[in-house]
Amino acid sequence: SICNAIAAALAPGGRMETRGGTPPVHEFPGSFRGQPAHFRVTSVVGHVFSTDFPQQYQSWSSTDPLELFDAPVKRNAEKPSIVRLLERESRGCRYLALFLDNDREGENICFEVIRCAQLLPAQSGEQQIFRARFSAITAADIKKAMANLGEPNENESLAVEARQELDLKVGVAFSRFQTQFFSGKYGDITNAVTYGPCQTPTLGFCVRRHIDIVSFQSEPYWTLSLAVGKDRRRAAAE
Repeated sequence: SICNAIAAALAPGGRMETRGGTPPVHEFPGSFRGQPAHFRVTSVVGHVFSTDFPQQYQSWSSTDPLELFDAPVKRNAEKPSIVRLLERESRGCRYLALFLDNDREGENICFEVIRCAQLLPAQSGEQQIFRARFSAITAADIKKAMANLGEPNENESLAVEARQELDLKVGVAFSRFQTQFFSGKYGDITNAVTYGPCQTPTLGFCVRRHIDIVSFQSEPYWTLSLAVGKDRRRAAAE
């Protein structure tokens, strides 16, 4: 895993103590920003939090789908065990170095981890939270990222949260509307007729391709074959 690779690359001689299960926690001595330090390395499994509506908007019967577009949203702990792990392991730590995927989703997970971290109070003007940028998990790339730490980008994280809110509102509102609409016309519908900003266009592509295949009618066609010769040399093309 990335967690194991990072710990192995940063631990002196690759020697470390490991405890816990999934995810593990690796500990080893080292130096950070020119000072002796004790490292703890652990990981998350994808997003720590998910986006949802408050309880008063959960009822299909009492909430008009149109109301969902103006409804507030909240962030719930999707993996409470990971939240507890991050809170526990960050206690007593002064610095946090984030080695998440180098894209917007990774940036958003950075801020989810920050939300859980229980760092020591910062000293005056001290930077406590750092972002590592890397594109491979080789020891050389990890050490280079550690030597060139930057800051997490909150704007990229907020862009992900905006997309998550749009996905939620569009998906839930249209799913409820479609289900209620078709249930009123076809009494045998028992499951939700779901809609998603990604799944619905993808379904459209699949249906269109299926229609193309089943309605295909073969037609005659021709090809040209060309042969050219000069000075006992021949070349053919089709």
